[in-house]
Amino acid sequence: MNFAEDIKTVFEKDPAARSFAEVLFCYPGLHAVWLYRQAHWLWKAGLYFPARLLSHLARFLTGVEIHPGAEIGRRFFIDHGMGVVIGETTEIGDDVLLYQGVVLGGTSLEHKKRHPTLGKGVVVGAGATILGAIKIGDRSRIGAGSVVLNEVPPDTTVFGIPAHSARGGAPARAQLDHNKLPDYCSEEMRRVQRQLDELKKEITKK
Repeated sequence: MNFAEDIKTVFEKDPAARSFAEVLFCYPGLHAVWLYRQAHWLWKAGLYFPARLLSHLARFLTGVEIHPGAEIGRRFFIDHGMGVVIGETTEIGDDVLLYQGVVLGGTSLEHKKRHPTLGKGVVVGAGATILGAIKIGDRSRIGAGSVVLNEVPPDTTVFGIPAHSARGGAPARAQLDHNKLPDYCSEEMRRVQRQLDELKKEITKK
C-alpha cells in the first residue's frame, strides 16, 4: 500500500483537508480503502472468511462497505464515505472519486461479472446508483442522485432517473465540479415549447 500517495490524493481532491494529522485520523473514506486493500490481499490468497470479516469490521468503523473481491486502482478516494457500497465484481480504475451514498450494485444471482466497471478518472456524485455489469468510460461524470442502468461512453456526463447523457466528462482539473450538470427537464420543456410555438405559427398561417 502506498500510504503517502493516498494521503496526497486526499489533499488534491478535498479542499477541506488542512493537515497531515487530520487526514490520517479523520477521513473514514481513506481508512475504508486501506482496510479494503488488506482484505483484498486475504481474498486473493483464498482466505475468504478472514477477508469478509475484515471488510465487515471496516464497514462498522467507517460506514463504507467494500467487498474484498472488488478490484480497485490507485489514487481512489471516497469523500465523506458514509453509505457507500461497492459490490464483489466491481472494477475501478485509477484516479476515481466517489461521494457519500454511492452504490455500485449487482443485478444477477449468478456467479459471474455482475457489478459495474468504472474507468480512469470517473467521478460519481452523492447518492448515485450504478447497477449491473456495465462500463462507465474514462473521465465520465455521474450526477448526484442518478440511477445508471446502461453503459456510459468516455468523457460523458449522465444525470437523472434513469440517467440521461450529455457531452463533457470530468477532466482532472474539474473533478470537484460535479455540481455543474445540464438541466435535462428544463431543456426538454424548452424543446416542447419550441415545437408548440412552431405548430401555432403553422395553424395561424392556415
